[in-house]
Amino acid sequence: MKNILVLFFLSFLLIAFTGCEDDLELQPEQELSIEGAFSNEVAARASLTGAYGRIMFLDVFGAMPQIIADFQADNVDFIGSFPTLQDIRNSSVLADNTSIGAIFRDHYRAILAANAVIDRVPGVDDPGFSEEERAAVIAEAKFIRAKVNFSLVNLFAQPYTFDDGASPGIAIVTEPDVLDGDFIFPPRSSVAEVYNAIENDLLEAVDDLPEVNGRIRASVGGANALLSRLYLYKGDNVQAAERAQMVIDEGNYALAPNYNFYNQLTAETIFDVAMSAADNSRTGSGGWASFYNPAELGARGDCPFSDDLLEAFEEGDRRFLDLHQVDASGELIYTTKFPDAQSNSDNAPMIRITEVYLNRAEALAKMANGVDDEALEIINTLRERAGLDGFEAGDFADGDDFLMTILDERRKELCFEGHRRMDLLRNGLPIINGLMPGDNQTIMPIPVREIDLGSSLPQNPGY
Repeated sequence: MKNILVLFFLSFLLIAFTGCEDDLELQPEQELSIEGAFSNEVAARASLTGAYGRIMFLDVFGAMPQIIADFQADNVDFIGSFPTLQDIRNSSVLADNTSIGAIFRDHYRAILAANAVIDRVPGVDDPGFSEEERAAVIAEAKFIRAKVNFSLVNLFAQPYTFDDGASPGIAIVTEPDVLDGDFIFPPRSSVAEVYNAIENDLLEAVDDLPEVNGRIRASVGGANALLSRLYLYKGDNVQAAERAQMVIDEGNYALAPNYNFYNQLTAETIFDVAMSAADNSRTGSGGWASFYNPAELGARGDCPFSDDLLEAFEEGDRRFLDLHQVDASGELIYTTKFPDAQSNSDNAPMIRITEVYLNRAEALAKMANGVDDEALEIINTLRERAGLDGFEAGDFADGDDFLMTILDERRKELCFEGHRRMDLLRNGLPIINGLMPGDNQTIMPIPVREIDLGSSLPQNPGY
């Protein structure tokens, strides 16, 4: 499967979107090639694979936003040499930060690739390409667009729970491609409007998606799991719990018995971004493994455990014992979730069933405003897998105490996978340097280049 992804992706890049670091644009000759990318069913499916290829980039789901999400929170100490990342760590970001600019551009490139599929597949002239098959291809592209838009709004806008989605969100782009010349973004929609667009894409996609789908492509379970996350972030606990239960009831996913599932497409996996030695984050700056391994393994060694995360683990916790390594100095501790620092071929974990159970537990606890029996059972199941004793209802002082315990278990289960920053912010808790939702430097600036080009993108406060 990975070899097929490589071939399709490389062929797509030759005929489709530019890889330029400076513009979101297509030259006239490339615009003609885009038409060729949808000349028949085979070409259309290759274009969909190209959209998947876009999310493999370092600055989309290839590690950069995810490591930022963990070191901007409290899981990781960033000790690397990138000044642009040091500025994020120190909450001293400027709007011309090149790392943030790359994240912004590459996310929208992925959206444009998905938009092209959504827009042009209905018109593909191929009698053998059935309506059902077309609908499934479009549904996968809508899942990609939803996932990327969700990443963007979490990075560049305040959490929905800060002001019920009233803050400026991101520009919702639905054009299939960009004509020659610099792209001028439409106005920013509110966070609520962006959430609605993501929700609509997923709800429209879910009926046409296949089940499981190799665990590296969009599926019914993946769409429902992402909806569960979306509703949880929105504070809609009823729907968050319901969508989580839908995934659980499918029977296609199950908690792994141990922690050997990383880079393995097991029942634990709902959606991974597939990487290989030849087709991964595709940059000399590295990927997940490069940032999360010590230097003596050929990695950058930029992101060891924080002391705060180390203190969160109880003695005997297999989530630490089975998933850590010590560097040659004996002083720094790194995760082993991403072991291939030589070629960065480890799959990027996007959604797994453990998160879905945690989504349901948190939603149930918030609805109960106390110790919910099912939520407690979920947490105890995860603790049993980790080799720890379970809790009893009487162990918690009140509902807030129980909720903080769920968030703590979530932290230890999902550390180094890019969840922690939003888990704190959406619950009104501080991130790095004591920043709270609504504070300057809590969210990323709109790149100054896009504003200078004339886009209707008002800058975030503090930049």
